[in-house]
Amino acid sequence: MPPTAARSHVPGLVFLCLVLSTSFGAQVQPANPELTAHEWGTFTSIAGRSGEAVEWSTLNGSADLPRFVDHINSAQFKAGLRGTVRMETPVLYFYSPHETSVSVKATFSRGLLTEWYPQASHVEPTPKNVLAVKGLYRRRGSGSIAWDSVTVSPNLAATFPRGSLPGDGEDNQYYAARETSAAPLVVKTSAGDQQEKFLFYRGVSSCSIPISATVMSQGQLQIRNLAQQEIPNVILFERRGDKLGYRVGGGLQSEMTLDPPELTATFDSLSRDLQDTLTRQGLYPDEARAMIETWRQSWFEEGSRLFYIVPGDFLNAILPLTINPVPAQTVRVFVGRLELVTPATTQAIGKILATHDLAGLQKYNRFLEPILEEMKAANPAQAGQIDRDLDLTYRSSILQPQTTK
Repeated sequence: MPPTAARSHVPGLVFLCLVLSTSFGAQVQPANPELTAHEWGTFTSIAGRSGEAVEWSTLNGSADLPRFVDHINSAQFKAGLRGTVRMETPVLYFYSPHETSVSVKATFSRGLLTEWYPQASHVEPTPKNVLAVKGLYRRRGSGSIAWDSVTVSPNLAATFPRGSLPGDGEDNQYYAARETSAAPLVVKTSAGDQQEKFLFYRGVSSCSIPISATVMSQGQLQIRNLAQQEIPNVILFERRGDKLGYRVGGGLQSEMTLDPPELTATFDSLSRDLQDTLTRQGLYPDEARAMIETWRQSWFEEGSRLFYIVPGDFLNAILPLTINPVPAQTVRVFVGRLELVTPATTQAIGKILATHDLAGLQKYNRFLEPILEEMKAANPAQAGQIDRDLDLTYRSSILQPQTTK
């Protein structure tokens, strides 16, 4: 049928959309019917008193990565980088029965890319210019990363890099992500070919998150969906010492309230339920296990937090991913982690400060600063005492005599 004949049967608005689609998508990407891409990652945030994500120093704490991983070039900049979302360890796997080449680009809204491996073809803003970015809250652009030449090599007997410096041991969480049946990758870089089981990157953003969680006076959690799409699942988790518990809330359309969980669960039962959740979202079982193993120590540490599956529409808007040629299937599963300042947490930290227990304080790791800020905001009259106790706790640890074995 001639174009003019077809046009007469299309309503005006639909035709306009078709014209715009043709104009702005003129370079239609080819598809590869044998290629599959799967990705998982974590969005970590902290809930303030209003329930929404607050600003925090997202890169405090251990780097927890092998030394061969690339990163932005200023430790001073990283220490001062504050945002609402720490995008942690997205890993992108590929599957194909035959060797094939792809290019990949990920863009992080209102964000920066901070770590990656293999070496990327392009990172914007460039690492050497990243100090020019005065702060994420004054940054309206997006950060991006691209690998221009990635070869998916299912029959390759790959040799993946291993760290050789302190902290790069076999127990490093980075290596757990390799325990899947994904095809090895060979990436052409300016430093030569690099092999890995996945493409890896991390970043920080000042974007909003699709959920809010307000801690009520009796400890219940009021959760609201801020996205247009249903949040597929929410899980409330709490750990106090050797005891832990969790409560599965299921899908979240608009609002729900969850009671604090009873601390009678086990790591095994929680891992099974999390794996079931991740596989229902489309991950392969070995990918789900690799994700849980990667984050076992961090996800299940001291404190209270809400886990949720990031809705697909929100994820694709905040972190669009382009793969060329287009895979026949692309699955992206991100777990949101929203740290909570509950009455149990504030009571525990209050006791720790009063007894100057540095080891107890360190259990809260990179979240300690925002937790203390929330405690002072909730009780301004105690702010000075909190600061004094904190100072005494750190000074006491320095003054304590060191014992020898």
